[in-house]
Amino acid sequence: MNCNVTHVTRYTYGATVELTTGILRLKPVSRDGQFLERFSLKTEPPCLPPSERVDAFGNAVLSLRIEKPHRELIVEAMSRVHLDRPAVLELSPPWETVAAEALIAPSLASDCPAIGLYPSRALSLFDEATAYARKSFTAGRPVYEAAMDLARRIRADFAYDPGSTEVSTPAQVAFEHRHGVCQDFAHIMIAALRGLGLPALYVSGYIRTIPPPGKDRLAGTDASHAWVSLWCGSSMGWTDFDPTNALAVHNDHVEVARGRDYSDASPIESMVLSHGSHQLEVEVDVVPI
Repeated sequence: MNCNVTHVTRYTYGATVELTTGILRLKPVSRDGQFLERFSLKTEPPCLPPSERVDAFGNAVLSLRIEKPHRELIVEAMSRVHLDRPAVLELSPPWETVAAEALIAPSLASDCPAIGLYPSRALSLFDEATAYARKSFTAGRPVYEAAMDLARRIRADFAYDPGSTEVSTPAQVAFEHRHGVCQDFAHIMIAALRGLGLPALYVSGYIRTIPPPGKDRLAGTDASHAWVSLWCGSSMGWTDFDPTNALAVHNDHVEVARGRDYSDASPIESMVLSHGSHQLEVEVDVVPI
């Protein structure tokens, strides 16, 4: 399947901004059955020609610098992506075997399990999440089957409630209140898996929404999304799960970046030279071709 992705971010400032600088993670990756065919970036006011680097997780990171004074900033990223992910074989090793194997992996490459084993900058481990996971990860249960069960339980037990949390809300708080958004559910699942010694990463990107039968698809109704990548042993590698929708990730998901938590994969990190408040609006459109 081919799809066009448009991601528009609009900042409106309460006072003139003299300088904006930062980094962008808006360029989809090419890996694991996803292939980026083209990408373009436009800002208003125009930014200086961005440089690009690849970070430790394999994400494309672009620079952002705008020196023209402005009261509004619009960042528009447009991508064409081809999706042909292979079907996942549900046969997998017991989760205890995967946890033991992760501890002796010799590599420190971007796809090694060690990067997803430990607490990270924005995600601490907590006992309640580990205990919650143990109900799915019973003795000898295959790791894929147990992870799908955990994703389904998060979908059933937690309420999707936009506005109930913020980007900085700790996973433990969202867990205690039993509500949040996709970022919270991904963080909760990652904390639960790491508490059992299983490597897990945070993935940011998009999900294609499918309208009800007989209804036209509405432009701009897709959204930035987040899910979880779990290392299922050397035989399977990294396999992705979407706890917000209780799904194994396939061709409706477009990956942009991954890392230990949201802070490693956030779409835009910027600093502005100004004062006063600002408003943020984000529109995402994922259109199959």
